[in-house]
Amino acid sequence: MKKVLVLGSSGAMGRYLVPYLADMGYCVTAVSLDDETPYNDKVTCIKHEAKDRDFLISLLDEEKFDGVVDFMYYPHMEFDEYSKIFLERTKHYIFLSSCRVYDNRENPVKETSPRLLDYTEDLELRASDDYCIEKAKTENILMFSDYKNWTIVRPATTFSHLRFQLVTTEAANNVGRALKGKKVVLPIQAKDKPATLCWAGDVSMMIAKLLFNENAKREIYNVCSAEYQTWGTIAEYYNKICGLEAVWVDKEDYLKIQDPTMRKACRWSLEYARLFDRITDNSKVLKATGMKQEDLMPMYDALKMMVEAVPKGYEFPETDMGKRMDEYIAENNL
Repeated sequence: MKKVLVLGSSGAMGRYLVPYLADMGYCVTAVSLDDETPYNDKVTCIKHEAKDRDFLISLLDEEKFDGVVDFMYYPHMEFDEYSKIFLERTKHYIFLSSCRVYDNRENPVKETSPRLLDYTEDLELRASDDYCIEKAKTENILMFSDYKNWTIVRPATTFSHLRFQLVTTEAANNVGRALKGKKVVLPIQAKDKPATLCWAGDVSMMIAKLLFNENAKREIYNVCSAEYQTWGTIAEYYNKICGLEAVWVDKEDYLKIQDPTMRKACRWSLEYARLFDRITDNSKVLKATGMKQEDLMPMYDALKMMVEAVPKGYEFPETDMGKRMDEYIAENNL
């Protein structure tokens, strides 16, 4: 029986991947900082910091895992060391990158499409430690290495249990507000922009089917649906599902609501991701896994399922951004 280590197992994708792998007959060790209940007797849950080097080396050397699926985030300056820890101690290492690495120069976005790191004319972004740049730099460490036992996966924007996205807002500031009868402020410039928004269960199934696929080694995959909708349509989906009422404003007002200090990271996450035309080609991963687009849950159905799965009486936390939304709406009589 093959043994698999999943790091960051309680996250958006890990919570689905671990049961999938167990059902496929693998013996799974799941590591996270949360108290997890084993899915079945094939799953061992360990509560620990997954980036503890001594812990990782000891665990990998003792258990001799056949595969590792890594959902952790590493600054590229650290990843050279971490990557060697994994690549020298397992037969197949799957590394989580992101569709955030792509520039907006080609649609639909393919695995070979230009990355921001390589093509952006924003020199400040290129020199930064922004997520899209760091992910691309960590990809390079694998791609330029002599190791042959890695696979890079790039999910698009992914929603999961108690995790929802609408432009750059997260659950507390979109579905959480809707369930409290509060309006949600969004940037008008994003309204007509196409977005690929995927259910984590489908993304995790793709990853599970790539694991131990010899043809997937030294390859990169967009692990996502090919379905896309505009952010305006997605807001309408949320309206039908949970009554979310969107208020569309200029992006500069929106960015001030998101972060009054106007950090570059907030602007970049909007302008170099959500304001891009995110139409994604997933034909490569479908061919590799034997899956079909019709096997994936339609966006509306998956969003509805996840919103309806919010536990009755669950209270999303109040946020500073939410308070600023309230103030903006009141001041402008919106």
